[in-house]
Amino acid sequence: MPRVLLADDHALVLGAFEKLLAGEFEIVGQVSDGRALVAAVERLRPDAVVLDIAMPELNGLEAGRQIKNRWPDTRLIFLTMNEDPDLAAEAFRSGASGYLLKRSAASELAIAIREAMQGRSYVTPLVTGGMVEALMRLDHQGPAHELTPRQREVLQLLAEGRSMKEVAGVLHVTPRTVAFHKYQMMDQLNLKSTAELIQYAVRHHIV
Repeated sequence: MPRVLLADDHALVLGAFEKLLAGEFEIVGQVSDGRALVAAVERLRPDAVVLDIAMPELNGLEAGRQIKNRWPDTRLIFLTMNEDPDLAAEAFRSGASGYLLKRSAASELAIAIREAMQGRSYVTPLVTGGMVEALMRLDHQGPAHELTPRQREVLQLLAEGRSMKEVAGVLHVTPRTVAFHKYQMMDQLNLKSTAELIQYAVRHHIV
């Protein structure tokens, strides 16, 4: 029986997923943020992870990249409210095996996990239309992809309203290091203020 870990920042959603999948899959755990997800994968080594993109502390795309980098055999099935084909394409570039919308038919989730466990990919028909074009566009990567993984981590935490000291505590670095990353990003992206940096994070689905 495939071992599945669930990640979403809404407890009701997690409960519904578990109810839906129990029986066919072994649900090994539930987490509500991206950092807890990476730690849980290290501890539990699930076969597959069902995860949202919009999660606090570390978004699903970043968490997914870290998981695939460290445990490449782990299957990632993204389940999100976001219907943007660009985001679906980015999820597959991050190592996804599946991409579904929360308004997809409930039966699609089990199908997607089954397909992933067979080494295949599954995309809900609700976003398939624009995804090929989005993947082609992403081959010419824009400024969002010029940020390093650590810069994107810092940016998400800042955009969530944390102080530089709080960000430093989460990332186990000094506030000076956080400030360095912040101002380097502003310089790199030609942004003049923290507000513009946060707008950038929202626009590029970093938060």
